[in-house]
Amino acid sequence: MVELSEVKLYTGSKEEILPEVIAGFPYITNKVRFQSGARNFAPWHWHKSVEIFYIAEGALEYHTPKGKHIFPAGSGGMVNSNILHMTRLPGKTTGNVQLLHIFDAALIAGGQGGWIEQKYVLPISMARNLELIALYPENPEHRMVLDKLAESFQIPEEDFGYEIQLRNILSDIWIQLFEISRPLLDRIEKQDKKSDKMKSMMVYVHEHYKEKIRITELAAAGFCSERDCYRLFQKCLHMTPIEYITSYRLQCARQMLAEGGETVTYISQACCLGSSSYFAKLFREEMGCSPLEYRQKWQNSDR
Repeated sequence: MVELSEVKLYTGSKEEILPEVIAGFPYITNKVRFQSGARNFAPWHWHKSVEIFYIAEGALEYHTPKGKHIFPAGSGGMVNSNILHMTRLPGKTTGNVQLLHIFDAALIAGGQGGWIEQKYVLPISMARNLELIALYPENPEHRMVLDKLAESFQIPEEDFGYEIQLRNILSDIWIQLFEISRPLLDRIEKQDKKSDKMKSMMVYVHEHYKEKIRITELAAAGFCSERDCYRLFQKCLHMTPIEYITSYRLQCARQMLAEGGETVTYISQACCLGSSSYFAKLFREEMGCSPLEYRQKWQNSDR
């Protein structure tokens, strides 16, 4: 199991960079640990793989374009393929440990075009209206899945037949998730292009955050009007385009503070955040501390 403390994204698309997987077995398992004041969130991102998670300690917020879910310890869920999502520590939570299975749905299907894929896998993985399945132990049906999910992380990787054991238990979890989500899958929803437009505009921000970004240019990147641009950001990310641009620039500034020794003035200019005093003001509003205090906290968290 790989332990991570931050999510890394491809520069252009902002699809998550996942650790290398064994050829022929499209699966990885991660333990993600967030800490208050240092690494306390994963930015908006997506990946082609399905993500099934279990909260082992603390609590975690999951955000998707359709809303927010808070997961306390003992709960879990699934994020579908190619779904925009972000996570962060809720409220005054000081820390969190999350266990994840991240895998290509082909691991369950067993082969492209087969009966299992057509009948059980594609109805979930291709359902764009099914962003996230939330599982809470108070619900008896959910508790059965959560018990199986907790068990799945206990299989010793060095065991003979580990891959088969893992695929079997993930298949059991998958069919239970299928049953839970069946009422939603039975609804016929017109598929739209909101997510694709949103991703295109996010990529534009990621590629041009060092420059002045005009809303007209941002909307053009998503092939929509300025009005639709504002509407999509509000609907999908629950913030305005300007708020997202500022948030992403602060995210980049956080990374520079954590990984380098550049001055606050240099970072504020490099991330197009104005003067060092204005940058410090924005940073304190976002993080509750100054840029230099954040750098010190981050360095201490690694010791």
